[in-house]
Amino acid sequence: MIHPHTELRFINKEIGFGVFATKLIPKGTITWALDELDQILEPEFVNSTSSFCQEVIKKYAYRNQDGLYILCWDLGRYVNHSFHANCMGTAYDFEVAIRDIYPGEELTDDYGTLNIEEPFACIPEHGTKREIVYPDDLLYYHEEWDRQVVEASHYFEQVEQPLLSLVRPDFIKTFKQVAETGMLRDSIKNIYYDRS
Repeated sequence: MIHPHTELRFINKEIGFGVFATKLIPKGTITWALDELDQILEPEFVNSTSSFCQEVIKKYAYRNQDGLYILCWDLGRYVNHSFHANCMGTAYDFEVAIRDIYPGEELTDDYGTLNIEEPFACIPEHGTKREIVYPDDLLYYHEEWDRQVVEASHYFEQVEQPLLSLVRPDFIKTFKQVAETGMLRDSIKNIYYDRS
């Protein structure tokens, strides 16, 4: 489930829709959490569906470390990519704001965290040498992404958390320990899907 202080907006024909903050979402806030309405699909099932359904699933779903497709039921499926993402995934089935997200600002993920199927070229962005998202980006950028999550964790208990009830209690406990120790026990690299 995506953070409740968001809305879907049309951006342009090239990008399509995106998810935008309607109120301030402070650094350290859970911006998305896996919930019981999200569809978890076996690859065999996905491959048995029509080509149209496969196209939709592969466009809007991400893959977890077990290779299962996770298809968000709500606006979460419309969060766009940025190499300067303001939301970051964790190994705990939720994403967190890694900086303040202001009203009217788009929520973005780095699709390198999502075990994408194939590389794709992105709209150029200033301040990065990256131009393409690759299926194995998690293997190369996890340390930087983990550092951003650790920094955000220090604000975790200081901000309103409307999605907290959706997160497993053991994951909450572990993430609070990250804030206390400054050490991330479970790297985002743990969600890498090894296709070999």
